Amino acid sequence: MPSLRKAKPLPTGGTVAFVAPGAAVDRERLDAGAGHWRDAGYEVVYRDDILARHRYLAGSDRRRADELMAFVRDPAVDAMVCVRGGYGAQRILPLLDPAAFREARKPLVGYSDVTALLLWLRRRAGLMGFHGPMLETGVPLGVREALDFEALQSALTGSQGLPVMWRGDAGRGGKARGRLIGGSLTTLLASLGTPWELQTRGALLLLEDVGERPYRIDRMLSQLTLAGKLDGVAGVGLGSFLRCDEADGRVRVEEVLEEWLATLKVPWVRGLPFGHAAPNLTWPLGARAELIGGRAELRILERGVSSR
Repeated sequence: MPSLRKAKPLPTGGTVAFVAPGAAVDRERLDAGAGHWRDAGYEVVYRDDILARHRYLAGSDRRRADELMAFVRDPAVDAMVCVRGGYGAQRILPLLDPAAFREARKPLVGYSDVTALLLWLRRRAGLMGFHGPMLETGVPLGVREALDFEALQSALTGSQGLPVMWRGDAGRGGKARGRLIGGSLTTLLASLGTPWELQTRGALLLLEDVGERPYRIDRMLSQLTLAGKLDGVAGVGLGSFLRCDEADGRVRVEEVLEEWLATLKVPWVRGLPFGHAAPNLTWPLGARAELIGGRAELRILERGVSSR
């Protein structure tokens, strides 16, 4: 695995490229997102074919890979924000050039299905990426979404103070330090057996998901355990698990999560502000952090960008 590098900060008034590495994009989402970024003083660019469709994907694998690589190599582009997740990012990973990503050092933002791209970026290019909000519909932004956007800008420009303090709900006490890894539980599972497989030893593992019934979450955590991916993990932080309870309320996903976490005997915290529910705050994948279980805190100790 290459040594870890940080992206360059997004400059004031810089150029942000929208990319669609996975699921098909709708015009409303694209226009609303462009408006938010332009109102904040940034230039926005995207390709004419970003609205292309191939079944449920934003065009062919080649189109989506070429789009991403074109903006990586374009010296006028300062950062790349994925329009949405859904499904499809993993399909294009073999078509990407990790050396070009590492040389360009441009911030890349996304979550959900984009977890696959962030894992690839860390393992193959040795570059930090950002687990953070993409383009959301709705004008104007609600209060919580506006806070998400403000936090994203601070993370990309490097203007946020350290440590970045998150509060959740108490789980298991204790203190742990490590580098942040994780994202969508479903997508993390899909990395197993690939060259960009999730690496968790000594790490703080952050997990979230959406629309997965409790037995599916149970199955995924079982697979992580059997694959050895929970061995040696330093601590665990849970974000939102939106719409993951049984519809009749008889089984709550929280019960399943706590049952598995109890077997690890490491500090853990639930209810952290990231994932598919607002707030969805930005965190740099690969950054050093500290988890304090007794106080239900996650402290991010390192920025994901550096001008050096």
